[in-house]
Amino acid sequence: MKAIWNGRILAESDETIVIENNHYFPPSSLNKEFFNETSHQTVCPWKGTASYYSLEVDGKDNQNAAWYYPNPKDAASEIKDHVAFWKGVQVEP
Repeated sequence: MKAIWNGRILAESDETIVIENNHYFPPSSLNKEFFNETSHQTVCPWKGTASYYSLEVDGKDNQNAAWYYPNPKDAASEIKDHVAFWKGVQVEP
């Protein structure tokens, strides 16, 4: 799977984990130069507190377009630090 935004590959892996129709990419698959941590957080009742990255690609910003669970609840432990995308990021084979 590939995560693509603004014509660039943000992440690429054959080992994503699919939960609630979102592909979670392992941390080692990220092209980190495009990711900037933010202070934004949300809470999922069963996964826990999500942290966010904003994306910066070729001078364009996509705020809080990627999320991950640094300390997920036990039910979601398999996605610890894996990253999922939204806000126009295309995830495709």
